[in-house]
Amino acid sequence: MDLGITDRVAIVTGASSGIGYAIAKELISNNTKVLIAARGEDHLQAAEQTLGQLPGARVASIAVDVTNKDAAQRILDKTMDSFGAPDILVNNAGRAHAGGLLTSSEDDWEEMTAVKLTSMRRMCKAAVPFMQEKGWGRIVNMSSIGGIYPNPKLFISHVLSAAINNLTKSLALEVAADNILVNAIGVGAVKTDNWARNMIPFVRKNNPDLADLSDDDLIARISEKCTPVRRPGAPEDIATLAAYLCSARNNFVTGDTIEASGGADRFM
Repeated sequence: MDLGITDRVAIVTGASSGIGYAIAKELISNNTKVLIAARGEDHLQAAEQTLGQLPGARVASIAVDVTNKDAAQRILDKTMDSFGAPDILVNNAGRAHAGGLLTSSEDDWEEMTAVKLTSMRRMCKAAVPFMQEKGWGRIVNMSSIGGIYPNPKLFISHVLSAAINNLTKSLALEVAADNILVNAIGVGAVKTDNWARNMIPFVRKNNPDLADLSDDDLIARISEKCTPVRRPGAPEDIATLAAYLCSARNNFVTGDTIEASGGADRFM
């Protein structure tokens, strides 16, 4: 399927690995110019180098902490210098945080809010005027199925996911007349390094019977138990959906949070 986004300019945050990297790769494969952003410079440069080897690739990068107040403007400036004004924005920066209300600190709340919600709001505000000027734009915000089906074991993440879903709907209504479509993806359990670092230790701690399993076996066991398709998601599963939502083939879907969870309403 031709997605109709040849020569469009895309920004993908949190794109040095995992879901963000897979989305950037999918967009590049559809002839889009892509600016990738992430905090870790070494991983980001490696990602840019690998993506740059794709046929016809046009990719640039910027190492930036999206929680910084000037991050959105820096990302937009780099995009303009590299490729021109953005048509597509994928807000993927963030991570999961395990724990309930009573075990989460004020620092946890501030950090997670900054990286998941505040940075997203700032990126949208910075990018939308360029899309309005063009009369075309697509925004995809990465959320979680926990924004729809909250799990108290992931209290902060799922409260913020619900806020992301609301931000997505509100912005979609605000800019629909400008031919800017805004959607979120409610992600389930996807096998990434991020998920392994932030979720597997919590699963081991709370499931002593699984503690001795390898990471791969533990993920397989949890997926078999919680996910109807009986496997964890792959980053490419999310990237395919994101690319469609970002594309010219999508002309009518906006304001939605689309579940991509293998049919699951929880993943631990």
